[in-house]
Amino acid sequence: MPQSMPVGALACGGCHPAVSGGLVPPLAGMPADGVTEAMLAFRSGARPATVMDRIAKGFSEDEIRALAAWFAREKPP
Repeated sequence: MPQSMPVGALACGGCHPAVSGGLVPPLAGMPADGVTEAMLAFRSGARPATVMDRIAKGFSEDEIRALAAWFAREKPP
């Protein structure tokens, strides 16, 4: 049974497009470890951001890991 979309994943599509070509990368198919590392760095302030630092602070570490795992399993279009 496929894992359902974690809370917050739908909102990511507001900035992260389905296909590459812009300044904001698509998330589908990205390695979970990389997404987790980036989100935790945004949340702590270790990685500069315009809005991702504020968005990442709204997620617990478990939620970040769930989002990252879900996006890693998604196939890019």
